[in-house]
Amino acid sequence: MKSSSLAKPRTKADLDLIDRKILSILRNEGRLTVNELANRVGLSSSPCWSRVRHLEEIGVIKHYSAVIDHVAIGLKDIVFIEVTLDKHDDKVLSRFGDALARIPEVIEANLVTGEYDYHYERFLREKLYRIQGIRHTRSTFSLRTLKLVTSADPLLVNASV
Repeated sequence: MKSSSLAKPRTKADLDLIDRKILSILRNEGRLTVNELANRVGLSSSPCWSRVRHLEEIGVIKHYSAVIDHVAIGLKDIVFIEVTLDKHDDKVLSRFGDALARIPEVIEANLVTGEYDYHYERFLREKLYRIQGIRHTRSTFSLRTLKLVTSADPLLVNASV
């Protein structure tokens, strides 16, 4: 059996407890300095910075952003719209996805299983119906947000995933 002195590069699947602590803290406090983050996870700055860079490089940290209060910018309603498309071929799905990408009110869109194909958080009716190929829609208005997080907490989810 051969052994190598080179350490195997970590992948998304093998995050250790320190990686998970880093991710757990950054998901709520993404503007911490490396020094502050290092102190919170029990590392010195240099190894902490290396871990954060590695998590970015392997795609575990996708990007950094600000969470904006939609009511504060005039978007008062959250609407979930279920859409059934005429067809499900690559061309129709691609055209529909491209059309959604051009509409700023669309916050999230997901291809889902079940009776409907897409669900939406926020959408203006007149923009949706301009997209060719829609057969049927059904809308549900949110009365109150019970929980809103931007990411799952890596310390609380199954560590073996």
